[in-house]
Amino acid sequence: MDLVAIEEIKRLKHRYFRTLDLKLWDEFGDCLTEDVSARYGTQAMDQPVHHDNRADVVDFMAKNLGPGVITVHVAQHPEIDLDGDTATGSWAFEDTVIVPDFAIIIRGAGYYTDRYQRDAGGTWRIAATAYERIYESMTSLEDTPSFKLIANRWDPTLKH
Repeated sequence: MDLVAIEEIKRLKHRYFRTLDLKLWDEFGDCLTEDVSARYGTQAMDQPVHHDNRADVVDFMAKNLGPGVITVHVAQHPEIDLDGDTATGSWAFEDTVIVPDFAIIIRGAGYYTDRYQRDAGGTWRIAATAYERIYESMTSLEDTPSFKLIANRWDPTLKH
């Protein structure tokens, strides 16, 4: 078993989530192969989201998770299987999405299933990614009068 490659893939998945949450779109895109297959299913968007190239995935994320949307993703319990310059992985994840302009919080959890590809330079990238939700919930902040956002990296009027 190649523990170095497994660790590189773990770091890749963590970088994928970090750059997504921090809205570092160029770095986020660099986590993906050019022809990545992305299958995101969320009830909050009313329909599954499917893209088959890096540019479309990055464009979708940048438009839908811009500065008006706060996200945090936590991935854990990786199960990674190597086969030369390809690998597959399963990850448990939890996510929280806060949309102040719409006064909602969305929380959820599920399992990602990924396929990874190592390029000629030795860099691992995500070649395919999809998840299946265990649950997704939405709470109106109007129903939670005590809720107050006191820090928001994306709002210059609040500390961060």
